[in-house]
Parts: sequence; structure tokens; C-alpha cells
Amino acid sequence: MVARTGLYALLAANVAVVLYFFFAAGFASNTLIVLGRLTGLFGALLMAFQLLLVARLPWLDRRIGMDRLTSWHRWTGFSVLWALLAHAVFITFGYAESSSLDPVNQLIDLAETVEGVLRAVVALGIIIVIGVVSARFARRRLAYETWHFIHLYTYVAVVLAFTHQVAVGTSFTSSSVATAYWYGVWGVALASVFGGRLVLPLWRNWRHQLRVSAVVAESDNVVSVYVTGRDLDKLPARAGQFFLWRFLTKDRWWQANPFSLSAAPDGNQLRLTAKAAGAGSAGLRHLKVGTRVFAEGPYGAFTTMHRTRPEAVLIAGGVGVTPIRALLEELHGHAVVIYRVATDRDAVLYGELAELAHAKGAELHLVTGPPVPDQLAPAELTRLVPDITDRDVFLCGPPPMMNALIGSLREVGVPKQQVHFERFSLAG
Repeated sequence: MVARTGLYALLAANVAVVLYFFFAAGFASNTLIVLGRLTGLFGALLMAFQLLLVARLPWLDRRIGMDRLTSWHRWTGFSVLWALLAHAVFITFGYAESSSLDPVNQLIDLAETVEGVLRAVVALGIIIVIGVVSARFARRRLAYETWHFIHLYTYVAVVLAFTHQVAVGTSFTSSSVATAYWYGVWGVALASVFGGRLVLPLWRNWRHQLRVSAVVAESDNVVSVYVTGRDLDKLPARAGQFFLWRFLTKDRWWQANPFSLSAAPDGNQLRLTAKAAGAGSAGLRHLKVGTRVFAEGPYGAFTTMHRTRPEAVLIAGGVGVTPIRALLEELHGHAVVIYRVATDRDAVLYGELAELAHAKGAELHLVTGPPVPDQLAPAELTRLVPDITDRDVFLCGPPPMMNALIGSLREVGVPKQQVHFERFSLAG
């Protein structure tokens, strides 16, 4: 909550500063041009804020979670698109109103005669393309790798937009203080991305030298991969977190898959457990011992750091048991574990979970059966855990199950701040 409030406060403070510099720079006589300049400034500020959201800064990620940061980034991205479209329309029509040119020829004239405008047009075109491929109807039809490659052009658009602002931005050039402010905003945003997305992962992988130490089949379609390396006790990973894993073989090095730790980090090894849901996860069972690993992370706010109560309920669905099993290992205080699967044979890691629950004095309930009727409806939850409203609740499982459970917890009266979950599908 503190980190979230801090982000909102940071954005609000920067909006106030931008407005101050905007008014200090003076107004044009044309109202459309005034609106164009204002929407352009807000578009630039949102673009810088957007970079901060996806910089994967450890302090923010541990407190908010990559899934929420990514969701905010998505909506901020569409806000950038609309702000910059409005900027282009207002500016073009504003100058056309003062000249004898129609809007199309006015835009062409501005691009040909005013420094930086052509770069801005190209930047806007890139952002429009990225906006289109990020819309849900298009995103569902694109492979993640294709979408991600197109998304990388955002950085080209950022550079082009910044040089446009430097060249013709009235607020940017109105005073030395305004100039320093905008250089600071863009500097912090770009440095955050460079540090969080490039420098930190490279440094950690160089330091820890990760390799596959064992591959264990847990069932016909679930496999665990053990990873060792140097100084793993210095890696700031916690139970419940995940990494983006790249296994450096000739046919897999370019694939990054988000998998949770399925055991609490012990300073000697890391373990991930995955179900064969696609080509990437299905190929894990064929990894050879000694394969080099490049891991980005740890990521995620699904940890005991956010506990508000001394006792907890851990609810897992299917292979979502992996971070739940790791959390149980790290938790202190009484815990109730509910493991929801279709059939007994789908309960991977159940043996480990049972042993761990016995050792820690936790209650373990295996709930089996088809999705309908709901085996974890409000009445069933309160039967299994009568004091559930006095506990923290950690959830991990398929999206339909998670959505249903969040509704059930709300219905039985569990306070929102006591419900902890992370939608790992967004992490990739």
C-alpha cells in the first residue's frame, strides 16, 4: 500500500510541476495549439512513467508485484497513445486554422519545415502500431515473442519523442529549471529501465553462474528442474517469487518462461516445477545436467512480506501448488492448506506437501472433483476454515478458479488487504 500510494503521489507531484512550467511558459493565441501543447506534455510525462512501471525495479516489484505493474503499464500505454494522438490533432488543426492549408498539408508542412516534427510523426506511428498489436483482439492472435519484438520499438519511439521535445517544446525551453526538470524525468526513466532490465540481470547471472543440476519427473506431464550456482545465499529470492528462466541450449536460449520457485530458497539451490502446457514447458524434461541458465528475477510480491495476520490459509489449484508449497516452507504460525485438483493423480507434489504440513503442524485438505459444482464455494470455505476472516489468504491457481475464489472470499467477509495473489501469466 505504501509503495502504491508513493507511486500515485509521485505522478501527482509531477503533474503539478508540468502544469506550473506550462503556465509559466505562456499561452499561444490559438486555443487548439494551447491544448496541443498541454496534451503533448502529459503524453511525455506518461511515457516516462510508463518506462518506470516496466523497469522491474526490485523495490517496487517486491511491494506491488510485476502483474499489477504490467497491468498499470498497459493502461498507461493506451493513455499515452490517446494523449499523443490528441497532441497531433490539436497542433495540426491549430496551425491550419492560422494558415491557408488544410490539416493534411499543414501536417506535411510542419514535418518538412519544423525541426523535430518528422521525428515526432514517426514516433506516433510506432506508438499507434504498438497500441494496435496490444489490443486484446490482436494480442490473442500473436505469439508472445512476436508481440514482444514489436513492443521493443517503444524505446525507438521514446528517443524520437524526446528529441522532438528538446527541439520544439516550449515548456522544455522556457527556462533552465524547466529544461533541467525534463532532462531529470527522462534520465531517471531511462536509467531505471537500463538498470532494471539489463544491468541487474547481467550482473546477477555473471555473479551466480547458474546451471541445471537435476531434472526430476514428478508425473507424466510435470517436471522439476533443480538449479545450482555460486553464492546463492546472496540472491535475494523468497518463497512465492518467480524468475523468467532461459535455458541456454541451441533451441531454447531465446525463450523466457515465468516459473515460480517450488521450494523455498535455501542458499544452495533453486527449484522450479512446471506442467507441460506448451512447447517451452514440455521441453524441460529433456534438459541435460550442466546446462547453463540465465534467470531474470526474482520477481513478485506473492511473499510473506505482506502478511497482516499471524495465521494463514494457503489455497492452491493444480500446478499453482508450486509457490504455495514454497510459502508453506517459509511460513511461521498456524496454516491451513487447501489443494484443489480434478483427481487425486493431478495432485503433484502432494507427498512433499503432506510431509511439510505434518512437520509444521499445518492442516492439509485435498479437494477433488469437477469444476461444477464449486468445491470451494463460500459455505465450503467456512466449513474447512471457520476462522478464515482472521487469517491471511494466499491464492494461486488457474484464472477461473482464482476469480471464483476472490468472489467467495469477498462474500464470506475476508478483508481485501488479507487476500494475496499474483497472476503469473502476466509476468512474461
